[in-house]
This record gives sequence, C-alpha cells and structure tokens, in this order.
Amino acid sequence: MVNTEDFIKRLEILLEYYGLSASLFADKVGVQRSGLSHLMSGRNKPSLDFVMKIVENFPEVDLYWLLADVGEFPKSDNPQHSIPQPAPAPTSEKVNEMPDLFSETKNDKITQPTIANQPSQLFDNKEIERIVVFYKNGSFKNYMPEN
Repeated sequence: MVNTEDFIKRLEILLEYYGLSASLFADKVGVQRSGLSHLMSGRNKPSLDFVMKIVENFPEVDLYWLLADVGEFPKSDNPQHSIPQPAPAPTSEKVNEMPDLFSETKNDKITQPTIANQPSQLFDNKEIERIVVFYKNGSFKNYMPEN
C-alpha cells in the first residue's frame, strides 16, 4: 500500500523539479485542480489513474520511485531495482497435461440417483430447496419444488 504522506512529499519534489504550480501540474497531467488539492492536503489518496497519468506525462518519473521511493528521480538509464518478470507460459506439453474442468472423463460420469418413494427427497433424505441453471449468456433459471 502507498504511504500517502510520502507520496505527497515525492509529488512536491516533482512540482519543484519542473517548476510548476499545483494548478499547472494538474492541467498538464489532466486532472481536476480540486482533486490535486485534496490529494496534496492528505484528504484523498492517489488513484491508480492519477499515478499512471503522472508517469505517462513525465517520462523522467519512475513508477517505483513515485509509489515506494525505490530507485531514483529523475530516472537513469541504469535502473537500481529489478522489475518483476511474469512466470513463463506453460509449454504445449504441460497444457495438455492440465485437467480440463469442463470435460467429462471416464471417472467423472454422473450416475442417476435412486429416487426414494417421496420425490422431493434425494441424496440421504435431504430436501431440495431449489435448482438454479446458469446459461452462458449470463441469465439463469430458478426451479423450485412444488408443494
């Protein structure tokens, strides 16, 4: 989580470095002046959108420095921190080995339950409250037993 007080200090460093007032900075970044004022006063916390606008408009600003004071400002060609890399994608052999949750295998065949004398009771004498069927288009249908 971003420490708001430290973030504001780094934001003040940016304003001083570029020689901008808070209102000019807000205009350049593309946020409302009142929003920046609320952030600078500590009333609001920085949003991801706001942080990304800063990084996009000021290429010298390192995202890690802005958020966590890791690295330096203005950023250099030799970053002092490493950016986490995503894990490699599984090979095609590994993908084929992974179980498919939506396909039946020979061990997953559903057997019909034996229905007792009372049709409203199945599976160890538990009463069915309702059955819900979900469709791929996002709709669903509720089925309730008739009393």
